[in-house]
Amino acid sequence: MDREKMLQLAESFLAAWNIQDVEKVVATYTDDVVYLDPNTRGEVKGSDALRRYLKKLFAAWEMTWALKELFLFEGGDGSAVLWHATIKKPGGEKVVEFDGMDLVQVRDDRISRNEVYFDRVALAELLQEATDA
Repeated sequence: MDREKMLQLAESFLAAWNIQDVEKVVATYTDDVVYLDPNTRGEVKGSDALRRYLKKLFAAWEMTWALKELFLFEGGDGSAVLWHATIKKPGGEKVVEFDGMDLVQVRDDRISRNEVYFDRVALAELLQEATDA
């Protein structure tokens, strides 16, 4: 995959995440996807497991993601994607912002592996707010 096509994939992927549409997000991944982020406590394997995870995630957070930079892997089979996130609890007023990175591998124009990296401490204020309520 060339850089332009990878950039298009990243933009459509983030657009699906931004509207928090589980099926549109899952459609950007292969059926045998391996997904990992600081909240998953291990790998999420396969589209059914990802679907279950996303339903819980989207119920717990209102999130938006903005692409900052994309670095294509040599050979074109993936990229490192730097992003900026804005997150809050549904109905909450407190908003946190932070930056992170996804390592993405692709196969047949879809994401086959997605490893998300960010400092989970950024969510501490929102998690504390939820326990104080």
